[in-house]
Amino acid sequence: MQWLSSILLTLQVISSLLVIVLVLLQQGKGADMGAAFGSGSAGSVFGSAGAANFLSRATKWAAIVFFVTTGGLAWVAHHPAGSPIESGIMQGFSAPAKEAAPAGSAVPDVGGGSAVPSVPAAPSSGAAPAAAVPAAPAAPSAGDASVPSVPAAPAGKK
Repeated sequence: MQWLSSILLTLQVISSLLVIVLVLLQQGKGADMGAAFGSGSAGSVFGSAGAANFLSRATKWAAIVFFVTTGGLAWVAHHPAGSPIESGIMQGFSAPAKEAAPAGSAVPDVGGGSAVPSVPAAPSSGAAPAAAVPAAPAAPSAGDASVPSVPAAPAGKK
């Protein structure tokens, strides 16, 4: 299906350029842009009215080709060749092999094959040992001399 996308994209670029050129060649009411390219003369190959009919018909068919290729490109983009299961992001990914730590290593084995270490479980037999958890310092009382006090703001000015 990749070749179809390339062909449709090539046809769309060609038809879009053709539409641009054909629209610029047509003679408008006041623009006269077509006269700059030589299509304004009455003695052309197509005759006096033939050029206008030819240019309008060619523009119509170039626009039809442009819109058909746009629809085809949209269809190709939303209907890939393979099924979504076979063409996923992780297709062909293999997990790295888990290496065992050396015998005297201080690195614990976290298990589960995850690269993120897990949190160790809390002991299930009551409270934690006293040495493992330090005691929180007591809150100072209002009359404690070791805690400096903050001076009061002067009254009067705001």
